[in-house]
Amino acid sequence: MSTTRAVPPSPHRTGPERDASGAGDRSPGWRDRLYRFDLRYLPYLMVAPFFLLFGVFGLFPLLFNGVVALRNYRLDDPTLPYWAGLANFTRLGGDEDFWNALYNTFGIFLLSSVPQLLLALVVASLLNRRLRAQTWWRVGVLLPYVTPIVASTMVFSVFFSRSFGMANWLLAEVGIGGTGDAAIDWRADKPHAWIAIATMVNWKWIGYNALLYLAAMQSIPRDVYEASAIDGAGPWRQLWRITVPMIQPVIVFTVVLSTIGGLQLFTEPMLFDLNAQAATGGPNGEWQTIAQLIYKVGWKDLNLGYAAAMSWALFLIILLVTGLNTLLTNRLSGGRR
Repeated sequence: MSTTRAVPPSPHRTGPERDASGAGDRSPGWRDRLYRFDLRYLPYLMVAPFFLLFGVFGLFPLLFNGVVALRNYRLDDPTLPYWAGLANFTRLGGDEDFWNALYNTFGIFLLSSVPQLLLALVVASLLNRRLRAQTWWRVGVLLPYVTPIVASTMVFSVFFSRSFGMANWLLAEVGIGGTGDAAIDWRADKPHAWIAIATMVNWKWIGYNALLYLAAMQSIPRDVYEASAIDGAGPWRQLWRITVPMIQPVIVFTVVLSTIGGLQLFTEPMLFDLNAQAATGGPNGEWQTIAQLIYKVGWKDLNLGYAAAMSWALFLIILLVTGLNTLLTNRLSGGRR
């Protein structure tokens, strides 16, 4: 039995054999270095501007605001002690203006967010059908969103005027309210002011949320609806039993956005006030929101420390309500499957 001994490659070999054996000994060229740089470091460089801007305009103001909340920061009295500790936060418990603003904020939030998302679902379901001039209808529902918020709010402020507003005229036509002394004063009490402001918010955001829902509905296979129609499911049952569970992530997203925006409401109640510079939300704070109160305390009363404490309180409230809304939305939409 014969054996064959392997002969090591000679360093004096030439041709393809030497190229194949010595390929791993070459130092990487500039193309290889550029490829490795592109693969390892370029993604971080591309996303770095966002984190730099967030750090400068987002994280730093947030941390600085937390420091200010622990200080006696009054622009009209710099002689106060530097640190206040938790005094600004404990003061919130007995502040009637804060609790009134919180009550108004939640009232307007419920009147705007709940009907807003429900109507957006219905509008998206209608737009998801075969309609004539589909593009026109889809662009039309987005027009309120692209309208400048100041312009639309000023128009609605006139619309809800007591003396010459179209809201009272329309209600009088259907037998609600009246004209003259019998006309509804939308700025006289909380319920009417809340309804007026919630109408402004709903008008602006229903179309935006409807297009988000519509984009999610486009990904649902038509076979699912056809099979349910054969089983006898009507459009309303299809919406709640098929569409809502299958677009659950988008619904949760809109609930989170609506919660954050609703609890930070500022422009609509600010411009609805005839004396907007005072930021009081009516003569007795009928529709003053927390965002308005923070603005008033910080820039009208010049108490930036207390305003910063209110901002952190609002931040924690938003986190809590957003978490609860997300949990409830997941359970309700998941339970319909």
